[in-house]
Amino acid sequence: GISVINFNRPEARNALGRRFMAEFRAALADLRFDQRVHVVLVRSLVDRVFCAGADLKERATMNQSEVDQFVHSLRSAFSELESLPMPTISAIDGAALGGGLEVALATDIRIAGAGAKLGLPETRLAIIPGAGGTQRLPRIVGVARAKELMFTGRILTAQTASQIGLVNEAVDGSAFEKAVAVAREILPAGPVAIKMAKLAVDKGSQMDSASGMAFEQSCYAQVIPTEDRLEGLRAFREKRTPVYQGR
Repeated sequence: GISVINFNRPEARNALGRRFMAEFRAALADLRFDQRVHVVLVRSLVDRVFCAGADLKERATMNQSEVDQFVHSLRSAFSELESLPMPTISAIDGAALGGGLEVALATDIRIAGAGAKLGLPETRLAIIPGAGGTQRLPRIVGVARAKELMFTGRILTAQTASQIGLVNEAVDGSAFEKAVAVAREILPAGPVAIKMAKLAVDKGSQMDSASGMAFEQSCYAQVIPTEDRLEGLRAFREKRTPVYQGR
């Protein structure tokens, strides 16, 4: 089914602090091997904010070594989110700035609600995105556009983010409601096939075309011996809805 990760640190606008990130990584670890979970949603329970980025008040108390360690933990956490085997969707209702946007960039699909504000304003603080933003953003919106957004620190509305491909869709109402609807569209598909499709795209897109084709072939080979593939053929022949077991 669908599992939801809820960000709920209202006193700090969901700022990414040590305890917050420890709990986030623990949740990701639990989800990674849960065969019952076919789609993961990431959303905020705090009004008008998805995630305000790093906890700068906490960071001000850290020495240089602690800062380096914490930024490394952020980078690792978002890579763990990105590499979850099942599809991930971020429902951006409110501000997703700095590290907050970097969370969303690590998900497969991004939906922005009416009040969403998105940006990587780190250069205004004389730093740069340090948890994958400089790498994921160019792969999503293109190198020139990513540079412009990072150099200016510009904050985008949901509509503008949609126009440049930063989010899959901008909605007038709740991003979470739309994210749930998209997740429900995914659920009827074969779970193994979905995982292999995600893996083929994620890994293959980092390769040259010939290597990517070969990797796609290896992913396709993983679905051939599954019971689900045979069930899909039977259901098609019998004109009924298939019942997949994820094996």
